Amino acid sequence: MVTLILTVIGDDRPGLVQTLADVVVRGGGTWNQSSMSRLGSKFAGIVEVGVSDDVADTLAADLTSIGDDVLNVVVERSGAEPSAIGRAVTLELVGQDRPGIVHEISEALAGLGVGIDDLETTTSSAPMSGEQLFEARAVLAVPDSVERSMLAEALEAIAHELMVDLELADL
Repeated sequence: MVTLILTVIGDDRPGLVQTLADVVVRGGGTWNQSSMSRLGSKFAGIVEVGVSDDVADTLAADLTSIGDDVLNVVVERSGAEPSAIGRAVTLELVGQDRPGIVHEISEALAGLGVGIDDLETTTSSAPMSGEQLFEARAVLAVPDSVERSMLAEALEAIAHELMVDLELADL
């Protein structure tokens, strides 16, 4: 069995997921997991597909030939599953939107050797003031060598500078 990772993007319109799913099923693939969203006027996502080794190249070629006018698909073969490091911790952050929030948080995490397994961000208008709020939810892969207090201290220092609220929780 081979794992293919697809990145997809196209002008948003009904039927894009069906088009992609049709090619996957016709090619003998299994749709394992995905994350897809409308971002602006585009539809974008990432999909993990399982397929037998003997038809993987044909499926990959069929997926990339869907056509850029419909959906641009890039296919990569996944390597071996990375070994799990440490423990999973969730991070939730909320504050007034401003440039650099993701950069500063990700820089602090990388400095500690903490990986980001999943990241979702959104912006919205604050209910009372109408100011733009930034919200982030992440699942972090924290090495055993990084104590929770070290992680909290590093992020709380940045949270103070960024004027955001953040919460950490073990999964």
